[in-house]
Amino acid sequence: MTAPAEVATVSRERADLDLLLLIRHFELALLDLFARGELNGTTHTCLGQEYVPVALTPLLVAEDHVFSNHRGHGHYLARFRDPEGLLAEIMGREGAVCSGVGGSQHILRDRYLSTGVQGESLPVAAGAALHLRGSGALACVYIGDGTWGEGSVYEALNLASLWNLPLLVVVENNGIAQSTPIARQLAGTIRDRAHAFAIRHHEITSTHIPDIRAQIGPLIESVRTDSRPLVLEFATHRLGPHSKGDDTRPASLVRGLPDWYRDLSGADGFTEADRAARELVAGIVREVAARPLSRWSACA
Repeated sequence: MTAPAEVATVSRERADLDLLLLIRHFELALLDLFARGELNGTTHTCLGQEYVPVALTPLLVAEDHVFSNHRGHGHYLARFRDPEGLLAEIMGREGAVCSGVGGSQHILRDRYLSTGVQGESLPVAAGAALHLRGSGALACVYIGDGTWGEGSVYEALNLASLWNLPLLVVVENNGIAQSTPIARQLAGTIRDRAHAFAIRHHEITSTHIPDIRAQIGPLIESVRTDSRPLVLEFATHRLGPHSKGDDTRPASLVRGLPDWYRDLSGADGFTEADRAARELVAGIVREVAARPLSRWSACA
C-alpha cells in the first residue's frame, strides 16, 4: 500500500509538471501565432525559466501581492492557472483579463500587477509591503538582472531595509539583458548590492523544484514573520529571444543551455503529460481565436 505522504508527493510533482508544461506550450503557441501573423505588438517569453514561478507558487498565499514584469506569462499562469483569459488578453478577444487593453505585458488582476517598464514594480511593491507589515502577507516582485541598472531598484531596497518591509525580491538572472551579457552591464554582484543595504540574499542554482522549495521555504516564511526584505537570485537561462524574434546569440549557444524540459523528458509520465499540455493549449488557441473581439469602455 502506498503511504499518504508518498501519494501527496507524487500528486504535487505531477501538478508541478503539468504547470511547467502548460507555461512552456502556451508560450510556444504565442511564438507560433506571431510567426503566422495572427498576433500584433510584441511578447517576451520565459522559456527556460518556467520553474521559477512554479517553485514559488505554493509558498505564496492569496493575501500576498505579486508584481511581475515584461516577461510575466509564467508568473501569471502560475498564480491563476488561466491560460484562456491570458490568451484572450493578448489576442484582444472576449474574456480577456483586462478587456484586451493590457496585452502581453500589462496585467492587473486581484493582487497581481505586471508592467513592461523596467524597475517600475519595485517601488510599487515596497509601498504595498509597507501596508502589509504585521499582516502575515508579503509583496513579491520579479525582476531581471538587467533591471539592476535602474535607480528605482536602489531607492526601493533602501526603504525596504530602513522600514523593515515584508518584501520578497525574486531575481531571474538569465545572464543577458535584452542582448547585453551581464558581464558587460553589471559591475560587482547582485549579492553585494543587496548586502550594501543590509538585505539578505540567497542564490538558487538548482532547477529541481522540491530542492528549491526546501531551500527557500523557511526564508520566505521569515519575510512574513520578521518583516524583513529578502533577495532571492535564481541563476537561470533564457532559451527564447528577448522578444518574439530578436535573439542575437548564436543558435549553437542557445541549444547548449540547460533546460528543465530536456532534463525531465525521460521521467515517468512525462510523454503523456507533455502530449496533454500540447493538446490543451492547441484547443485553447482554437477556442479563443474564434471569439469576438473584446470591447472596452472607460465608463464601464
